[in-house]
Amino acid sequence: MTLHFIAKDPETNGDHCPTIWYDDVAEEFVIQGWKADEALQAKCLQSGPIPDNEAVVRLPVRMAEALKEVLNAAASAAALR
Repeated sequence: MTLHFIAKDPETNGDHCPTIWYDDVAEEFVIQGWKADEALQAKCLQSGPIPDNEAVVRLPVRMAEALKEVLNAAASAAALR
């Protein structure tokens, strides 16, 4: 696996903050975010069950540029295949 760091939340002190990576071997986005509270979990469950091997996480909107960057990285890697 080659895990490429994309960005951390730009408005944090650098500790325990949302972060985005791109795994170019598995072709997956890896996202560290804030755990969803019970109220948000309940809202998400309205769409169906959340498997035990999955989680609901939250990212601040200010990370939109980082999400665009990871999407561009994925598109560039796909174009090289």
